[in-house]
Amino acid sequence: MRRFIVGITGASGVIYGVRFLEAIKRYASDSEVHLVISNAAVRVLRHELGLDREYIARLADRVYGEDELDAPIASGSFRHDGMVIIPCSMKTLASIAHGIADNLITRAADVALKERRKLILVIRETPLNLVHIRNMELVTLAGAIVMPASPAFYHRPRSIDDLVNFIVGRVLDLLGIENDLYSRWGQGDLEH
Repeated sequence: MRRFIVGITGASGVIYGVRFLEAIKRYASDSEVHLVISNAAVRVLRHELGLDREYIARLADRVYGEDELDAPIASGSFRHDGMVIIPCSMKTLASIAHGIADNLITRAADVALKERRKLILVIRETPLNLVHIRNMELVTLAGAIVMPASPAFYHRPRSIDDLVNFIVGRVLDLLGIENDLYSRWGQGDLEH
């Protein structure tokens, strides 16, 4: 069984995190998902999607609060197949870049880096300032994958769902999870 850690922070774009959890259930149903939802993410979830913490908690096998630093995922002895922070706020990015593990999301990310496990940060901010860019450089040098939530348009999206599915499908690709959430370049009915 594969295990994944998912962090959802208070950046706008919480729909990416919700859709990612839904997609894991669909495309990797044999996986175990450990979810950390920040307090700010709960507020954004309510504001952007009209959903509550209970809805998103049902999409995971284990759910933790950001202050549960004694959770199993805070230890290097907890084995997993990758961690995704989706969306990843600039505050969370900065904390990870500078080794500030002051909540469970940043601690689990710090552990993923030190244990050389896959860490994917789906950042959702625009425009970027030089501090953001340097923090992205630092986490990349430390081994993380920075993936801006910047959907492509070659697949001719017709809805917000198409745009969200593109990003979520690409994250699943990075984790080695087969999916059909988007049309890949050179496949399907795309004209070139």
